[in-house]
Amino acid sequence: MPIRRLPEGAEYDPNRVLDAIIAKLRLKNDAALSRVLEVAPPVISKIRHNTLPIGATLLLRMHEESEFSIGELRALMVKPVEELAF
Repeated sequence: MPIRRLPEGAEYDPNRVLDAIIAKLRLKNDAALSRVLEVAPPVISKIRHNTLPIGATLLLRMHEESEFSIGELRALMVKPVEELAF
C-alpha cells in the first residue's frame, strides 16, 4: 500500500482538526475534548505540539463523535498552500 504524502507545499497542522471538533461540538477546551474522545489530556497536548501523530484509532473516535467524515478530518489536518505565510 503506498504511503500518502502531503500535497506539494502543504503543511501538517493537527491544531486545525482539533479546533474544528471543539467548535462543532461546542466544547470549552482541550480537556473537554479529551473527555469526549476518551483519551488522556496529555494525548491532546502532544498532538497539539506535534509530538504525537493522530493515529487511526483516534481518527475513528473523532469521526464517531464529530460526525465529520474521515476525508473531512484528513483535509483539516493539512494547512492548505494558500494559508502558508512565506
